[in-house]
Amino acid sequence: MTEEPRTKDRLITTATRLFMQRGYDGTGLAEILTEAGVPKGSLYHHFPLGKSDLACAAADWTASEVIRVIDDSFRDATDWRHGATTFCYKMAKFFDILDSADACPIFGLMFEGPDQGRFRTQAEAAFNRIITAAARHGEAVGLAPETAHEMAETLLIGFQGAWSFARMRRNADVLRGLPNRLYGAVGG
Repeated sequence: MTEEPRTKDRLITTATRLFMQRGYDGTGLAEILTEAGVPKGSLYHHFPLGKSDLACAAADWTASEVIRVIDDSFRDATDWRHGATTFCYKMAKFFDILDSADACPIFGLMFEGPDQGRFRTQAEAAFNRIITAAARHGEAVGLAPETAHEMAETLLIGFQGAWSFARMRRNADVLRGLPNRLYGAVGG
């Protein structure tokens, strides 16, 4: 019983990493299976539609990981800006660890695959989960529900753009500077 989740998790995390590095079209199933150390039958056992199911699972897993970062970032936040700034700095550190990541973990993946409609729906669901999680923290620091949702959506829009610029420039400082661009300079 314990082998099943580990196999599925290995497939998801390996696919996520490879999709981020090479994109959906640039990543082959054989490569995923080899790097995950999983036989082909296990892939189809967990993901009946193969690579497209695995891509959707990778997007879900990535959204969950981003939500964990959001939750951690807002855990001790005194206000929205504090939590959002912590989030941007944590994601910049992640970007640095990945050595200037080549793709957005969700957006890039979900707009490259063959099943555009399904993938767009999957991307929207993933982003909505992230926005909802951030908005929940906004409410916890005193924002009205509508304001919290708007602030969360704006943060994610800004983050996506900042991530793209960081990729282009190969420099995570744009992520670190995002809070000042969104909320103005501290003390200014």
